[in-house]
Amino acid sequence: MQLEKRIQAFVSLGKFMSQFSSEEYINKDNIPFNDDFYEETIRLIQLSKSYNGWFSEDNIQFAFKSWEDALTEDNLNKWLSNYSFDNSPNKTVALILAGNIPLVGFHDFLSVLISGNKVLAKLSSNDKLLLPFLSKYLIAVEPEFENKITFTEEKLEKFDAVIATGSNNTARYFEYYFGKYPNIIRKNRNSVTVLTGNETPEQLENLANDVFRYFGLGCRNVSKLYLPKNYNFDAFYKAMFSWKHVINDNKYINNYDYNKAVYLMSNLNLLDNEFLLLKEDQNFSSPISVLFYEYYENIDIVKNIIQSEKDNIQCIVSEIDIENEVKFGATQHPQLWDYADDIDTLEFLLKLTE
Repeated sequence: MQLEKRIQAFVSLGKFMSQFSSEEYINKDNIPFNDDFYEETIRLIQLSKSYNGWFSEDNIQFAFKSWEDALTEDNLNKWLSNYSFDNSPNKTVALILAGNIPLVGFHDFLSVLISGNKVLAKLSSNDKLLLPFLSKYLIAVEPEFENKITFTEEKLEKFDAVIATGSNNTARYFEYYFGKYPNIIRKNRNSVTVLTGNETPEQLENLANDVFRYFGLGCRNVSKLYLPKNYNFDAFYKAMFSWKHVINDNKYINNYDYNKAVYLMSNLNLLDNEFLLLKEDQNFSSPISVLFYEYYENIDIVKNIIQSEKDNIQCIVSEIDIENEVKFGATQHPQLWDYADDIDTLEFLLKLTE
């Protein structure tokens, strides 16, 4: 299959997904195969919460919106223009996908297929409805994909390379079993923000999106704050109230109540606005409903800490002129060329011919 046909198929998929990217679903004209897929997509979006209580409808809609924005012809061509497809491989790539946020493995799925390889995907039980169904739509648009996409619940066999995403613990398992294959094995990462105290209300409200989107379950969610000494939290907490509706989610508020009880029984000092806890802590990975924070006196020391911990950090939200920093509110809007763990997935896949 020619690269241009692969691109156009994903452009069509993006247009199809655009119908489900806002609170009110819109049945658009001129969407191929809509009669076969539109109503079933809505049903699966609503059913997904039964498989994963964290998959709220608005978070799935947000994920669809993200991919609607990404899967344009201009974006795909800009992304792919940096690579050579003269000798596109035709290898089978095993994907072991996480299930923490909706369609979290879509970029790997896209990368394998757009590179000319075949997908052999093992899904998380927490996210097993949406991607297989979207794959059916992709095949309807471009039937040549049918022999390039396989989902399995069995032991992975007959593959040439592996991309696996999991925790630090599962990564050791992956390295043991898949170390002899070309591989990308992803571990735990978290995102941080460095505040100076001079942020605007708009920036802090954007930061609230970085904190709360997907209930904080993604590696691109901010879980740790670096704050100047004597930081005034008033503006910060005022901005966080734009997400106060998270208290209406039973799973979220149960986590909040549990973590608050545990910390209070341990006589730990907390800052609390009734739906978000702030705990002073040097670690990066905070529990749901909790942000860790750490004070600094010298911004250069913070930069050095972040540099030394770069293998544990996915995004750095700041405007302090630090390498690879992300603007406030941008963590959940990665571009196609923003690779997880800074590993160029497409380059890895295109080299499988070697």
